[in-house]
Amino acid sequence: MSAESRNVVLVHGGFVDGSGWQGVYDVLKRDGYDVGIVQNPTLSLEGDVAATRMVLDAQDGPVVLVGHSYGGAVISEAGSHPKVAALVYIAAFAPDKGESVSTLIADPPPGAPVPPILPPRDGFLFLDREKFADSFAGDVPAELAAFMADSQVPWGLDALNGAVSEPAWRVKPSWYLVATDDRMIPPPAQRAMSERAGSTVVEVPGSHSVYVSWPDAVADLIKQAAAGD
Repeated sequence: MSAESRNVVLVHGGFVDGSGWQGVYDVLKRDGYDVGIVQNPTLSLEGDVAATRMVLDAQDGPVVLVGHSYGGAVISEAGSHPKVAALVYIAAFAPDKGESVSTLIADPPPGAPVPPILPPRDGFLFLDREKFADSFAGDVPAELAAFMADSQVPWGLDALNGAVSEPAWRVKPSWYLVATDDRMIPPPAQRAMSERAGSTVVEVPGSHSVYVSWPDAVADLIKQAAAGD
């Protein structure tokens, strides 16, 4: 494997933490990649971009930067880092200049599933625990989905509302995995964002937690990006 493609940095989304990447991490490590995982606090977009850039700074060469869900907003902003060679969106938001997750979800298509986000509590968002599995982790084993629901990370309104300034996908190549059974980000919205970004696209019949349930497919797309395919 060439030095140009051996570094991968993984960025998680809202309500979860970096441990959800373990399956993808294991596949990539087995195949010889160096993998960094960002534990973004999800308090604000600015803070999560700073956390991501800190991990990017520690890499020893060009990086494939990967984001799931809200993590797509983070990598769109942090991807301007000079070490980032490629972007990979996993069932993720890909905001344009001036857009935030909040603006992207403001006008859902008719008939789209409504994520069970509870009213803000002290400036933070949570998903309804009883509806978490169906919406976020429909193809994840029931015990793991229950754990994910009970271990939710508070998602700050400043992260939801943080606007991207200069989206990296406008100047760097991108890849996008559409989760066709996603009940958090409608698949048509994923396809529209990936088309706008000019991404290389694959589709997988996974839930929003496709990075947990389909680690091999996710790792395969990351390897494609690393190779520039």
